[in-house]
Amino acid sequence: MSDILLVPIALVIVLVMMHSWFGMGILKRGIIFTDLAIAQFAALGSSVSLGYFHEEYFYLLTLSFALLSAFLIAIASQKKLQLEAFIGLLYVLGASGIMMVLSHSAEGMEHFKSLLASDILFTPPSEVLKSTLIYALIALVLWKIYPKTSGFLKELMFFSLLALTVTSSVSLAGVLVVFVLLIAPALVSLSLKLKRVYLGSFVFGWFFSISAILISYYYDLPTGYSIVFLGALLSCVIILFSSKKASDNDI
Repeated sequence: MSDILLVPIALVIVLVMMHSWFGMGILKRGIIFTDLAIAQFAALGSSVSLGYFHEEYFYLLTLSFALLSAFLIAIASQKKLQLEAFIGLLYVLGASGIMMVLSHSAEGMEHFKSLLASDILFTPPSEVLKSTLIYALIALVLWKIYPKTSGFLKELMFFSLLALTVTSSVSLAGVLVVFVLLIAPALVSLSLKLKRVYLGSFVFGWFFSISAILISYYYDLPTGYSIVFLGALLSCVIILFSSKKASDNDI
């Protein structure tokens, strides 16, 4: 195996583990597009850095915008409203903001493409190490502090930690890759009714991510989009064939 594949494979191993946990929480809350909205706001922050500050304050702006969306979603989750519709509006707000910010940038479209799905084959090892340390700290908070909270504070902590996770992963992998890693492994594991749902989601996420990296490398395809395509394709097939037929009362 070529040495160039070791870094992206190590990256997706870490990304799948971190994102599968949050994916379970998102599915249990029934707010599927939360991660897309937060990721889109994180991408908006990075676009503001590129469009107005020549990529200065990149991480600060990306994290600030992600935390802003997480705070708004946490507040909305405590109110009586159509939460999924509200999150959808946040998503289009972020997406349209990105296009407006980048409309006058010479590098705008290239940056926009990388925001959707990056070519992680060329991710520097230092970035993988930095993100792994961030994820380890987040995991420690989830293990030690998160279970002791309740109510609005618990929701705020969940979405804030999700925003912190997404901030790192969007810059490394892109919005669409983040979405498929959050939703696909968790959804497939729950659909198959596995006893060890987290282990099942890890294995499935690792399988399609590493397979996509190998396919993209040997067939010269964009790595990020390959992960998104293969993850979404396999998930759709598995979910359709494993799910029971809906009764007339369910329709």
